[in-house]
Amino acid sequence: MTPTITPRLRTWVLLLLAVTGALLAGAAPASAHAALTGSDPAQGVVVATAPQRVSLTFSEQVAMNASSVRVLDPRGRDVVTGAPDNVGGTTYAVGLRSGLAKGTYTVAYQVVSADSHPVAGAYTFSVGAPSKTVVSGAAPDAGGGVIGVLYAFGRYVSYAGFTVLAGGAAFVLVCWRRGAGVRPVQRLVVGGWVALTAATLWLLLLRGSYTTSGSAADVFDLNLLGQVLQTKTGAALVSRLLLLAAAALFVAVLFGTYQRREEGEEKRDLTFGLAVGGFVVAAGLAASWAMAEHASTGLQPGIAMPVDVLHLLAVAAWLGGLTTLLTALYRAPAETPVEAAAVRRFSRLAFGAVLVLVATGTYQSWRQLGSWSAFTDTTYGELLLVKIALVAVLVGIAWFSRRWVARLTDPATDAADTVSGETAVPARRSGRPGKTAVTTAGKAAVSKRTEQTEQTAEKEAADTGTAATGGGERAAQLARQRAAVAAARQRRERDADPVRSGLRRSVLTEAGVAVVLLAVTTWLTQTEPGRTEQEARAATGTSVTAPADGVSGAVTLDMRFDTGGKDGKGLVRIDLDPARVGTNEMHVYVQRPDGRPYDVPEVKVAFTLAAKKIGPLPVTPEHIVTGHWSADKVQIPIAGDWQVAVSIRTSDIDQTTVSKNAQIG
Repeated sequence: MTPTITPRLRTWVLLLLAVTGALLAGAAPASAHAALTGSDPAQGVVVATAPQRVSLTFSEQVAMNASSVRVLDPRGRDVVTGAPDNVGGTTYAVGLRSGLAKGTYTVAYQVVSADSHPVAGAYTFSVGAPSKTVVSGAAPDAGGGVIGVLYAFGRYVSYAGFTVLAGGAAFVLVCWRRGAGVRPVQRLVVGGWVALTAATLWLLLLRGSYTTSGSAADVFDLNLLGQVLQTKTGAALVSRLLLLAAAALFVAVLFGTYQRREEGEEKRDLTFGLAVGGFVVAAGLAASWAMAEHASTGLQPGIAMPVDVLHLLAVAAWLGGLTTLLTALYRAPAETPVEAAAVRRFSRLAFGAVLVLVATGTYQSWRQLGSWSAFTDTTYGELLLVKIALVAVLVGIAWFSRRWVARLTDPATDAADTVSGETAVPARRSGRPGKTAVTTAGKAAVSKRTEQTEQTAEKEAADTGTAATGGGERAAQLARQRAAVAAARQRRERDADPVRSGLRRSVLTEAGVAVVLLAVTTWLTQTEPGRTEQEARAATGTSVTAPADGVSGAVTLDMRFDTGGKDGKGLVRIDLDPARVGTNEMHVYVQRPDGRPYDVPEVKVAFTLAAKKIGPLPVTPEHIVTGHWSADKVQIPIAGDWQVAVSIRTSDIDQTTVSKNAQIG
C-alpha cells in the first residue's frame, strides 16, 4: 500500500499552507500594546483658556523622541515648544506656545511601547469653542502600510526559522542520532538557521521605518538604524545575530564531526556536550524575544520572561520536531529510514512539550487577559480562543499519530517476523500492541513489480553496454542500474507498510495545522493584550480611532449606571462610527458588572449640542441580540462637543440616565 498523496501534490499542499500562514500573519496591522489611558486636556473637552501644556498618560512606559507629540492648531500649524518630558510614571507632557487662539486643536502622538510595538493616535480638544479644522490624517500610520506587512512577514519567518532550527536539532540529538547524516534533515535544519538569520537582519533594517514614518525610503537610513540599535528591540535583534553565530558552529559540529563519529564513549560525551550547548543557545535565542516583547512588560515580568522562554522552547521541540519527522518519513533515503524507536522517542518528547505548553500557556493567558470577559471582549482574547482551538485540533491529530506509532515496527523486523507463504498478524506481548507485518499478498505484489523492474533494468543496461566500448564501462553502468533498482525496491517495501503510510499522512496533517497555528501565534504577539485594552477602557471610558481620511474617528463611550433596583448596576457602551457630520452607525452594548451581556427592558439615546442649542435628538435603537442594540441612520447635523445621554430601564420603575460628552464631526 503506497501513500495516497503524490509527492508533487504534497509539495503544493505544503507550499499553499505556508503562503496562507504567511499572509494570515501579515494581514492585520500591528496594534498598540501601550494604551492612552488619560490626557490633559481630555478628549473632546472645551476649555475656557488655552493650556500651557498637553500631557498624555499611557498604560505603560513608552519611548519618545522630539517629534513624538504634535499639537496642531485649526490651521494645521504645530504649536509645541520643546521635546516631550516624562513628568512622572507613565505621563509625558509637551509645552505649548502662549497666546493660542480659540478653536479646535488636534493632538497627534506616535511612540513605541515597552514591548516594542509602535503606538499612534490622535484626538481633539477646543479652546473657547469648537471650530472647523484643516487638519487631516493627523494620526501617523505607525506599524501599518506596506512596511507593517513586511515587518509582520519577517516576524513569522523568524518564528518559523527558530522552530525548525531548534526543534530539528533536538529531534536529531534526542530521537534519531542517525539523522545527523541524512541529507534532507541537514538541509531542513540549515534552512531554519538561514531563515532565522535573514529574518533577523530584515527586521533590523525595517525597524526604524516600522516605528516612525512607515516609508520604504527610510529602510536604509543609517541614522535611523543607529537609533534602532540604541533601543531594547535593537539590542535584542543584535543579540540574536550573535547567538546565531554560535548556532552556526553548533550545526557545523552536529552535521560534521558528530555524524562521522563512531558509536562509543567519545560520541556519548560529544552528544552530552552538544545537548548542553544547544540548549543554552536555543534558550538564548528564545530570550531575545522574551526580553523585548509582551513578557518584558506588565505584570510579573521576572516570572513571565523565563516562562516565555520555556514556552518557545516547547513550541520548537514539538512543531520543529514534527517538521523534521515529516521530512524523515518522506525524504529519508531507503537505506536509512527513520526507525520506529526514534518515532516513539519523539512521541514521548512531544507529549512532554505539550504539557509544558499547557502550563506556560495558562499562565500567559491569565497574565495577558486578567478576566474571563476578555476572551470575547477583546481582539487578543478572540485570537487566543482561535489558538486554543487549533492546539486542541493538533493534539487530537497527534493522538491518532500516537496510535500509528504504537503499531509501528522497523521494516527489517517486519521482514523477519513474516513467514514465507503466510500472512503475519498483529501479536500482543505483555498486554501491549505488538508488531504488524505487511500481508504476503502485498509483499508478493511488491516482489513481482521489483523483479520486472530488475529484468527491465538489466536488459537496458545490456543493450546500452553493447553499444558502449570497454567491458569496465558496461559493468559500471550495470552496477549503477542495479543499485538504483535496489534502492527503489527498498523504498517500495518501506512504503508498502500501511502503518508507516498512515503515520505519514497523520504527521502531514499535523504539520499543516501547525503552520496555521504559528501564524495565529505571530498575530497574537502583535495584538494589544486584553488586560491592557480593558484597563484603558476603564480608565478613559472613551476611545477615538482615526479613519482613513483622518477627518474624524469612531467614538466609543463607556458609562456605568445604577438604577437603584435589583440587577440595576452595569455598564453601557456606545459605539458611533464614523462620528462625523451626516449619517452615522450606532451600536449600544449593555453589560452586567461581571462583563456578561445584559438584556434590559428599554434603552434610549439622545444627542444634545448645548453650544448651539440643538437637541436633544432622540434615537431609539433596535434590539439585535442579548445585550446589543443598533441604529444605522443616526444623523449628526453639525460638528461640536455633543452630549450623549443614555436612558436605561431595568424594571417597570427602576430607570436612570447617564451621559458623556464627545467631539463629533
